Amino acid sequence: MRLLTRWRRRSAACALLLALLPAACAAPPAPAMPPPLPYPPSVRERMLHIAWAEWSDWGRIVVASDAPREGQPGLPGPESALSNFPRVLAYWRAVAEGAGPIARNRVLYAAALARPGLQVGLWQEPAWSAAFISFVMRTAGVDRREFPPSAAHAFYLDALLADAQRFPATAPFIPHDPADRAPEVGDLICADRSAQPLRHWQARLAEAGQFRPMHCDIVVTVAPGVVEAVGGNVADAVTLSRFPADMAGRLLARPANGPTWFAVLENRLGRLPPWNWRTAS
Repeated sequence: MRLLTRWRRRSAACALLLALLPAACAAPPAPAMPPPLPYPPSVRERMLHIAWAEWSDWGRIVVASDAPREGQPGLPGPESALSNFPRVLAYWRAVAEGAGPIARNRVLYAAALARPGLQVGLWQEPAWSAAFISFVMRTAGVDRREFPPSAAHAFYLDALLADAQRFPATAPFIPHDPADRAPEVGDLICADRSAQPLRHWQARLAEAGQFRPMHCDIVVTVAPGVVEAVGGNVADAVTLSRFPADMAGRLLARPANGPTWFAVLENRLGRLPPWNWRTAS
């Protein structure tokens, strides 16, 4: 009888231990995301300097808002010039998704070097516009916590929107509807390129984490009636686009069946405490 009782106790203990094992082996909860850090005004200046410099290196190409923003089908654009190979490679190096595009285009580049005159279509796929924005931010010194680099505008935008909601006091970017804010130099202006575009940035919150074709540019000049912004992979290059605005500086609607403005991201790099004391004096 004692042996049976002892066996039952051991069985109960083993059963309890087995029940507790999943909890004991479960992964610890992910650490809470720390709030974003403020940056000095120098990082904002560097961001704009890099955007201007890249545009200059590509030949100072200017695109009007009503002009085609895609390259001509079947014809290699500036991105396919051998001299521009390292430029786009640098953009892809700024994002985690760059390994595949870089590997494929190294093969094409080697083929073009081996056979002068061969048209190989360097960097035509996938689109590198988000990699360009990520490159500018990273090179300016903005850490991935404040601007998570991505090969898709939608995914870095998700992170910026999340920070704006969770940390409104320290978020480096604050979203606005295009009708509510006239873009300022340094802001990001974003358009939806899908067949059923978002009209307001708030609509993105419900689908965060899902891919959506978008495009964002960095505002470099503003004036009554016009907003000028630098972006990548526009006309297969880094270009300066001129967008019409009203007399208050707010973006006007894009042409029908084209990309739709849905967000102006206010850039607060260099404008948050303790750095904003300069603007208060």
